Amino acid sequence: MRRAFPALIIFGFALGVFSESFFAFGWPFALLIIIVSVFLYIFSRFKEVGVLAAISVLLFSFGFGILRYEIKDNASVSSELQPIVGQKVLLEGFVSDEPDERENSTRLILKTNDGDKILLVTNRYPEFSYGDILEVSGALKEPDSFSDFDYKAYLAKDDIFLEMVFPEIEKVGSGGGSKIKSALLEIKKKYLSGLARVLPEPNASFIGGLTVGARKSMPSDILENFRKVGVIHIVVLSGYNITIIARAFAGALGSFLPRILSAFFGVAGIILFAILAGASATVIRASIMAAILYLAGSAGRVYQAKIALFAAGFLMILYNPKILRFDLGFQLSFLAALGLIYLSPHFARFVKWLPQRFKIREYGLATLSAQIAVLPLLLQNTNSISLLTLPANLLILIFVPITMFFGALSGVSAWVHPWLAVPFSWVAYFLSSYELMVASFFANIPFSSINF
Repeated sequence: MRRAFPALIIFGFALGVFSESFFAFGWPFALLIIIVSVFLYIFSRFKEVGVLAAISVLLFSFGFGILRYEIKDNASVSSELQPIVGQKVLLEGFVSDEPDERENSTRLILKTNDGDKILLVTNRYPEFSYGDILEVSGALKEPDSFSDFDYKAYLAKDDIFLEMVFPEIEKVGSGGGSKIKSALLEIKKKYLSGLARVLPEPNASFIGGLTVGARKSMPSDILENFRKVGVIHIVVLSGYNITIIARAFAGALGSFLPRILSAFFGVAGIILFAILAGASATVIRASIMAAILYLAGSAGRVYQAKIALFAAGFLMILYNPKILRFDLGFQLSFLAALGLIYLSPHFARFVKWLPQRFKIREYGLATLSAQIAVLPLLLQNTNSISLLTLPANLLILIFVPITMFFGALSGVSAWVHPWLAVPFSWVAYFLSSYELMVASFFANIPFSSINF
């Protein structure tokens, strides 16, 4: 029975967090559940009843999940800003995250001296960087939610409770935030700048998203094509991309190092890459899952991957319990990973008609398993289903690793001198053009996706 305790703890905690996110039981109820579970466990020890001990562990973790969510949910605006919400104010702070560049605007996270995070929606130009110290003047307000999307709760999961839309911004300094993160983002910025020097748009932005999860804007019609055919995951730095990078690290070193050491360097490569990519919540999530699946694959222990995946999910929910309900990216990644582990063995017979050459069968099985696993969530959030996901993924995924390879070589060599990047950038250009063309072709086929 004791062997079941870790699973009971993870399940009970997740259930407590999930229940509290919908029903708001409150901390007194959580404490009551915890106290009852402690007495129940003591009683089970006296009577030596294993079932009661298991129930007490489940109740304790359930109550702890409620309590953890309550603690996170009690975070709010500081007492310094609370009285001036709704007014036009002048604030100073530093840009605390990598700017999120959209097609017509940029999102900045301003962290004030009091520790409040404020979302700034501003024009694309002038550009600002992580660590820039800004003075902003504008209306400070709470974010509005939409009829079909609780935007306010979505921002609150990251402790962002206020926003300023198109405020007046003046840069008054630089050097705020972490020096290490600032240096790594500067490297990333130069890499992307190198890509932009040797590749036209949208190829440069596409390869930037493919290789380092860059938030540079791509035209909305191209992003819509990727969504319609179910391949958007390759341009948002998913676990798939990071696993490719891990395999590249381990593969390069595995030729002259023992298997254990090559796996170690593969994980080390994931960690370094996550830091280079800005170490955002999305990157961390994908990196943890990629590291877990990669390590399990290296050891040939699929069962261990199941345990590790749930353990990673538990740690992430423990750190930020709100991602369980309000972070769609986390939900999709976790479900896709579950699909790869649990559904793949059952679906293998359906893809036997696919050739094994160039890993076509492997990609087909992964696409089918992941898409089936995330289908209910996609239907709930997008009200649409892509009918051409399998052929689109097969035709694109085969070339993604080599596109990432030549794309990365283009960006790094162009950083030294654009002429050095010419041979690599030509290959990257043709490969990325092919992938963009495939997405566009399938997206424009009538009934390529169905809306409900």
